[in-house]
Amino acid sequence: MSSTGNTARDLPDVADQAHPHLAGRLEWVGMDNIQAPVLIADAGGQVQRVNARIDAHVSLARPDARGIHMSRLYLAVDEALASEPLTPCLVRKLLRSFLDTHAALSDQAQVVIRFEQMVRRPALKSGNSGWRAYPVTVRASLRGQDFRVEFATEVVYSSTCPASAALSRQLVQEQFARDFASGTPLDRDAILAWLGSERGMTATPHAQRSVARLRVRPAPSFGFDTLALIDRVEQALGTPVQTAVKREDEQAFAMANGHNLMFCEDAARRIQRALDADDAIADFAVHVSHEESLHPHNAAATACKGVADGYDAEAFTG
Repeated sequence: MSSTGNTARDLPDVADQAHPHLAGRLEWVGMDNIQAPVLIADAGGQVQRVNARIDAHVSLARPDARGIHMSRLYLAVDEALASEPLTPCLVRKLLRSFLDTHAALSDQAQVVIRFEQMVRRPALKSGNSGWRAYPVTVRASLRGQDFRVEFATEVVYSSTCPASAALSRQLVQEQFARDFASGTPLDRDAILAWLGSERGMTATPHAQRSVARLRVRPAPSFGFDTLALIDRVEQALGTPVQTAVKREDEQAFAMANGHNLMFCEDAARRIQRALDADDAIADFAVHVSHEESLHPHNAAATACKGVADGYDAEAFTG
């Protein structure tokens, strides 16, 4: 055919040229880090468009085939994710399209979708608000009729050590005993002044920024309601990190920490109880990490439900 103008012409396709000396089945072939927008709908139906990174793969089941049709994966991702909000049903249709366009080559497909969900959070006292970005990862696979899907996210919170709090209280008691000798009449104003001084806070418990990483398999007929999951976990923990903070907000946060002492085991069990009570969740795994100010290492705990795979470092880091 002519190669001039817009006339169609045959283009070489070396992927069709078999290399018998390199024959062999490949578990996954595809594209990593595809850039595409994704539509996210909250429980109220409001749709948010976010930037995503997508890994799209199919198996290369035919040992004699040199490669797959990567452009077909890209076009399927582009068409599907721009058409409607992200749901397990949409993800399954996307994986089915991967296999339909590789019917002679592949018998399984998988996709990983990563994005950040932006949420505006109110301050504790001041009436201000600010943005929080929560990372979300959706993982799904399809082999025959076996469709598996889960999503992951994380919640950052503050944790104050109960043991450190008890030790600090003891030191405050001892300082009080030294400053107010036994048998000496106690003056209310003097005690109030002492409590407001540095001597009245001889020691303070150590607190740390902590992270709860969550992997969830939605129950049948439920979708990816990541915000509802995050809200449930933050309410169970009681001290999620803040955005806009004035002095009154910081004071309220200090009070929340003082009333909310927790070891990593406590945090894991609080989340476990909260997720066990959620009918939208079929299965989950939770890993909490308290990045301690006392140690150079972290305190950690994991909780799982049912047939969850348990702790897996790669799965929890996305």
